[in-house]
Amino acid sequence: MVYVRRWAGITTALLAADLLVAGTAAHAAPAPDPVKVSVEDAVTAKLLGQVSATAAEHTDAPETRVTVTRRAGTWAFGTAVALTSHEKDVHPTGAIFIARAEAGTWRVHFDGEAGFNELAAESPVVNQQEKGVFAGTPGIMAGGDYRTGMALPFAVGQTWTMTSGPHGWNGYEAPYSSVDLAGGDQVVRAARAGTAYTMCTGYIRVIHDRGYSTDYYHLWSSISVNGAAVGQGAYLGTTGTDVTCGGAATGRHVHFALRQNSAYVGIAGHSIGKWEFANGGAAYQGSARHGSATAGVGGGLYNHGALGFNQAVVDANGGGTLTKRSGPGSGHAALGSVSDGATVTVSCSANGTSHSGRYGTTSLWNRLSDGAWVSDAYLWTGLTGPVNGWC
Repeated sequence: MVYVRRWAGITTALLAADLLVAGTAAHAAPAPDPVKVSVEDAVTAKLLGQVSATAAEHTDAPETRVTVTRRAGTWAFGTAVALTSHEKDVHPTGAIFIARAEAGTWRVHFDGEAGFNELAAESPVVNQQEKGVFAGTPGIMAGGDYRTGMALPFAVGQTWTMTSGPHGWNGYEAPYSSVDLAGGDQVVRAARAGTAYTMCTGYIRVIHDRGYSTDYYHLWSSISVNGAAVGQGAYLGTTGTDVTCGGAATGRHVHFALRQNSAYVGIAGHSIGKWEFANGGAAYQGSARHGSATAGVGGGLYNHGALGFNQAVVDANGGGTLTKRSGPGSGHAALGSVSDGATVTVSCSANGTSHSGRYGTTSLWNRLSDGAWVSDAYLWTGLTGPVNGWC
């Protein structure tokens, strides 16, 4: 069921109902008391609390769209979107919710929140595949781990144009979570395996493991799904200019954004398609690097596929090749070389001679899958420290 509600006048009534939403009360056992408000109103109240003041200011006809896609007894599951105006640099705010009737009201959590995973594990309206994805530990990026396991959101082997560099979901706002991409066959694909949800026409969210999710907006011919399992590279739609839920688009593209733990996160520093994104001096600027090769706005990004969690991209810090050694140090015998931009697999790591690369000085060395050693100063792994344990 789709439930559309104007924002005006709802907040006071809902607060008077003394709603129980995430973080306002402890988990309580279901009670026979009648529920005071609808689940749609409870979800709307929580969503409005997360919509930024900037987004509200740019909304001419504020409206929410709550869709209950599954319901059983005291449980409800679905999507919620706060629509916005058709202005530049604004986008809709969306969430996947799970709700449980407790003590006469609704306990509501959105995707990425710890409480969401807790309720999902118990809920009869969440399937086993979803439970497996939702159970992924949030907060894994803390401590300098920027590995995503993601490809770019188009076919591996294609080159697309980065039409806009890192910027906010709503344009100039921080964090710069998003990039705009277009070109190739214009088919937008899932950056990593997960579960997919249609937030509204042209707007898809895929929830992945490790607390990550990705958003795709402005799509034409987008899929209509409600928790469908998708593999990496699965069809989501085509680049377009759809603004059904708000915003603006002057040329067909996909507005691709990175989220973790219920919030947009900066895309800079993350590896997607074996490119590391970097912010520019302002929103929509910036670049991406693969090895020593850099692409700016208007440049082409070749989709190399996902970087494995025990893999690295060689960054010789200027091109050329990187010498492989028989042990963890420059005093060991040379065993050939590996080219800048190549992908290598790391078996384990050890300390050796110190070297300085693009990101500073380190004594860490990595033994590759062929038994040779290279300095970590000339590798991009997305992790500070060993990616596959110590030797």
